[in-house]
Amino acid sequence: MKKQLVQVGFFTPDLQRQIDSEFDSVKAELADAGLRATVQGLITRSNYQLPQALLEELPALRVIATSGVGFDGIPVSYAQQRGIVVTNTPGLLDAAVCELGIGLLLAMLREIPQSDRFVRDGAWAQSVYPLTSSLSGKRIGIIGLGRIGKGMAARLEAFGVSLAYSGRRQEESPYRHVASPLALAQEVDVLLVCCKGGEQTRHLVNAALLEALGQGWLVNLSRGSVVDESAVFQALTKGSLRGAALDVYEQEPLVESPLLGLKNVVFSPHAGSATVETRAAMLRLTLDNLHAVLGGKAALTPVPTVD
Repeated sequence: MKKQLVQVGFFTPDLQRQIDSEFDSVKAELADAGLRATVQGLITRSNYQLPQALLEELPALRVIATSGVGFDGIPVSYAQQRGIVVTNTPGLLDAAVCELGIGLLLAMLREIPQSDRFVRDGAWAQSVYPLTSSLSGKRIGIIGLGRIGKGMAARLEAFGVSLAYSGRRQEESPYRHVASPLALAQEVDVLLVCCKGGEQTRHLVNAALLEALGQGWLVNLSRGSVVDESAVFQALTKGSLRGAALDVYEQEPLVESPLLGLKNVVFSPHAGSATVETRAAMLRLTLDNLHAVLGGKAALTPVPTVD
């Protein structure tokens, strides 16, 4: 008999079929009082918010498994105080996120979306598209030299750029360490945001930092909460920031944002890990974590304990 799960959020149809083949999964909003009282497992994805109020309605819950690396949308401290194991899927999506990061960076600098529209709209027959900016020779600053930051740096080396980074600590790295994100922004052309989300980094990229970046470009691959989108909008509209490429947002999905009206922003729908191969591997680990904990074994990839 398949164990029951409460599910928060949506998976693609093929991944949902995999979940349903191994568990009896019910959307949280459809779970009746009986299921809420007895269910022991919850599955979600890292781009969904998991309210503490929902967990309070699940007294028998033993494990929360998120398909993704980030867990800032989960009340981890509350869960761990209750003895609920929280798991994620680290390491599996790094390559896919870095691939998209390089794509977004090139799309922003070389204005690939705008060039595509230029050709499609027939404008090429009447004029020449304006010159764009090269990646080669750019000074790249990376906020957060974790797995994604290191992966981006390794890929960027081939483009002939100079690399520097800031982080909570100085890493053993061939790249130059800069003491603070603000100091880093003052000396680079492109700022890549690759740090963790959460309250400690909320609006780390703010008006002051964007002013320091000056006539530069911004790429956010981390979490939407790290970047103050209103400050980005102001910097882009007044011309102090030349462009932005964003995969994550303060509110998702992104709707009714003033950023949507700007031509110098490249958008991606929180798709860093969104390849068939990566999402399949992530779900496999998510389900394996659920099977392990619900079967009385240790989780394969629990998130760190929160003090």
